[in-house]
Amino acid sequence: MTTSTPATETSVELSISGMTCASCANRIERKLNKIDGVAATVNYATEKATVTVPYGYDPALLIAEVQNAGYSAALPTPATVSPTEEAGGAADPEMVSLRHRLTGSGMLSVPVIAMAMIPALQFTYWQWASLTLAAPVIVWAAWPFHRAAWANLRHGTATMDTLISLGTLSAFGWSLYALFLGTAGTPGLKHPFELTLAPSHGAANIYLEVAAGVTTFILAGRYFEKRSKRQAGAALRALLELGAKEVSVLRDGVETKISVDNLTVDDEFVVRPGEKIATDGVVVTGTSAIDASMLTGESVPVEVAPGDTVIGATVNVGGRLVLRANRVGADTQLAQMAQLVENAQTGKAHVQRLADRISGVFVPIVLVVAVITLGAWLGAGYPVAAAFTAAVAVLVIACPCALGLATPTALLVGTGRGAQLGVLIKGPEVLESTRMVDTVVLDKTGTVTTGKMELIDVIAIPGTDVADVLRCAGALENASEHPIARAIAVAAADKVGPLPSPEDFANVEGKGVQGIVDGHAVVVGRESLLADWAAHLSPELLHAKKGAEAEGKTVVAVGWDGEARGLLLVADTVKPTSKQAISQMRELGLTPVLLTGDNETVARQIAAEVGIDTVIAEVMPQDKVDVVARLQTEGKTVAMVGDGVNDAPALAQADLGLAMGAGTDVAIEASDITLVRGDLRSAVDAIRLSRKTLSTIKTNLFWAFAYNVAAIPVAALGMLNPMLAGAAMAFSSVFVVGNSLRLRGFASTSSTSAI
Repeated sequence: MTTSTPATETSVELSISGMTCASCANRIERKLNKIDGVAATVNYATEKATVTVPYGYDPALLIAEVQNAGYSAALPTPATVSPTEEAGGAADPEMVSLRHRLTGSGMLSVPVIAMAMIPALQFTYWQWASLTLAAPVIVWAAWPFHRAAWANLRHGTATMDTLISLGTLSAFGWSLYALFLGTAGTPGLKHPFELTLAPSHGAANIYLEVAAGVTTFILAGRYFEKRSKRQAGAALRALLELGAKEVSVLRDGVETKISVDNLTVDDEFVVRPGEKIATDGVVVTGTSAIDASMLTGESVPVEVAPGDTVIGATVNVGGRLVLRANRVGADTQLAQMAQLVENAQTGKAHVQRLADRISGVFVPIVLVVAVITLGAWLGAGYPVAAAFTAAVAVLVIACPCALGLATPTALLVGTGRGAQLGVLIKGPEVLESTRMVDTVVLDKTGTVTTGKMELIDVIAIPGTDVADVLRCAGALENASEHPIARAIAVAAADKVGPLPSPEDFANVEGKGVQGIVDGHAVVVGRESLLADWAAHLSPELLHAKKGAEAEGKTVVAVGWDGEARGLLLVADTVKPTSKQAISQMRELGLTPVLLTGDNETVARQIAAEVGIDTVIAEVMPQDKVDVVARLQTEGKTVAMVGDGVNDAPALAQADLGLAMGAGTDVAIEASDITLVRGDLRSAVDAIRLSRKTLSTIKTNLFWAFAYNVAAIPVAALGMLNPMLAGAAMAFSSVFVVGNSLRLRGFASTSSTSAI
């Protein structure tokens, strides 16, 4: 479950540059973790390090340690996303450099590869033309690999760049030897291309097409990998870009345009129809409808009036509003959503830590395998050229990048898509929890039901109009603040129009209200209040009252002029989507359990309405955690869905806690997943998305492991040309990222999307 950082520690985030593979991330992580009191996690996909340090620790020391390892680090600064960046990273210097090197490398390598593969193109001095074209590719285009390999050598370590640099320079060096000192420079040389290796005299073989082709394929893989990683993080960047940039603040009754960054708590600001709401606030004046679909995924606009709270970044689609800011900056719901998503993306699942450990020792093992391959071929009596080519193929094929990308790219896309659907996943370990969940405990009020009392029905005695009963009751209840009174007043105003103002209004403690409405002495409340006025319920009303109470409804009696005239039936209604959500949970193999403090009759009535068989009712708030614990001792893996303060302990106790975003901050803090919408189908989306993301991670890891396990022996046995090995290696990383990007198409059960 969720844990909190001790009060003596704080978290620092660093942006890391210079990483080229998972081995780099693993090396930086080990370097930082060697510092006393420091716990670090480095994510290759997001290029960030999350470091827990003692309070007062100077981040400059962390940056210096990263630099000592041969990489660059900096404290992140808020970034904005431009259209050019979204389109492909034109504003990113690394992307620009990669694109230029890839373009130049591709143009020069194509004729080199073509001449090597097609004997008909091998004119008299074709090998020297190949050298002229290939040299810039191997020296200039592949320079980042050589530079990184040299930095690794100086620090006594090896990464994927070491493999690439060794492979390409070895192929280039052998080609130079064959051209200048061997027989490969002879005019009219014919050099047939073979997919597998064959014994031959080394002095007549050149491998310029291998060196140039491997460089081009790997540059292509890096470019598309980086571009795909940017697409994977697009949902978070889109979330950050949702907020308004300017706001019309009221100062001494005059509107003044200021930057949202300068807005402070309690400032009043104006929002006109069609404008974004600058920050979280409370409606001061005006009524309108708010479109919150970009944040919550809820497509239906919400009506707001004075006193209602609104969320920043939502859109005012109705009338003019004046709002008072109650949260600004990092305290707003939008900022907290973005932080939750980012925290989830930078964390590591258990399966990823295993992959990191493997990739950390993978490169040295590959170097040993390459040396063994070279020695074995030479020892078996094969020519140096054949032995050398097999060793180069081993170096090139064994890329650990796919291992390093398998988990973080899936997390990037999965959590980003979740944010679009109003599902905020706190961390990667949450994904692993959802796999085992078999029981879902649901709080009733505010989760399965709306949490608001609503008028269900009006019953009148013969000869009395239902509208009159509702009008008289609504007029009195309109002067009361009780939740049941508000439900009656709102329904009355909606059904019969403007309500008259009562005279001599009085609240009778614990019984109801009384007063004069249109010249009639009206009493509204408990049956006992009407009895005090000698207005007794008729047998028909008594029968209706008994039946309604048996169904868990609250009954309010109405009488005037000394006679009981009717009944108002009020209840907490089931959310329209709850029944569908319960059905979807069953389809996922989950057993729903209704947990409530209400009486057994009400609970079973609600459970029957939505299709829940197991009901645990009349539970005190402090006992909810015991119910969850008991289910766990019975061998069940429990998910808990709730929204109130009294749900927080149970959310924390559960194997998976899901808090309705419309609920309290303490419930959200105690949970693993926050459901921004007040729709129970979001819980289904959360579990489905978590399972789908975890499944994608496992597929990625299987591909990465299987690829390396199968490819290295093939290359060592001389059955794979080094150039094709380079293409296959680059494809493995692109495949893993591409597979993760499929999560962008994950569809909500309610078919709504936020961004």
